[in-house]
Amino acid sequence: MPTTPHTEKHFLGSESVRDVVIGMADGLTVPFALAAGLSAAVTSTHVIVTAGLAEIIAGAIAMGLGGYLAARTDQEHFASEERREYFEIDKLPQQEKAELRDIFRSFGLQGSELDTVVAALSKDKDHWAEFMMRFELGLERPDPKRAPISAATIAVSYIVGGLIPLGPYMVAGDMKRALLFSILFTGIALIAFGAVKGKLTGMSPFKSGLQTLLVGGLAAGAAFYLASIFG
Repeated sequence: MPTTPHTEKHFLGSESVRDVVIGMADGLTVPFALAAGLSAAVTSTHVIVTAGLAEIIAGAIAMGLGGYLAARTDQEHFASEERREYFEIDKLPQQEKAELRDIFRSFGLQGSELDTVVAALSKDKDHWAEFMMRFELGLERPDPKRAPISAATIAVSYIVGGLIPLGPYMVAGDMKRALLFSILFTGIALIAFGAVKGKLTGMSPFKSGLQTLLVGGLAAGAAFYLASIFG
C-alpha cells in the first residue's frame, strides 16, 4: 500500500526571531512612550519628531551593539569551554569516559551496548569533545558570522518599530490627531507583532498579541501620565 511520507516541521530560526523580537519590541515601545510623554508636555510635533528620531538612532545603535557583544560573548564562552573539554579529554580520559557512561546511561544504555558506544565515541577526539559540549554542557557551536548579523537585525528591527509610532507626528500638524493616530497604529502593530511572535514560538497568537499590547500600552501610559504631571 502507498504510504504518505512523514514530514516533520520544526522552527529553526530561533536566533533570528529572538533578534527581531528584541529590536522590534523595544522599537515599538520606547519611541511610542517617548512620543506619548512629550505630547503631554510640548505643543510642537516638530519637537517630538526631532526627539523621536534622535532616540531611534541612538537606540538602534545601542541595541545593535548590545546584540553584537552578546553574540561575541557566546562565541568566546563556547571557545573557552571547548578548550577546557579538549584538555580534560587529553589529561583526564578515564574521568571523561565515566562522564560519557553517565550520559548514555541516562538514555537507557547498559552492559555491553554501553561499553561499545563509549569505546567507539572515545576513539575520535573531535567527535568526543563535540558530544560532551552538547550533551554534558548543553552548548551548541555558535555561527561565527552571527555577531554582525545579530547586530544588524536588532538595529533594523528597532528602526522599523520606532518609525511606526513616530510616523503620524511626521505627517500631521495637529498634536492631538498625531497622538491618536500614533496610538492606533502602534496598538495595531503591537498586536500583530505579538501574534506573529506567538505563532512562530508556539504560543497562542491571541495571548501573545495581548501581552505585547499591554506592555507597550503601560509604558506609553506611564510616560504620558508623568509628563502631564511635570509639564
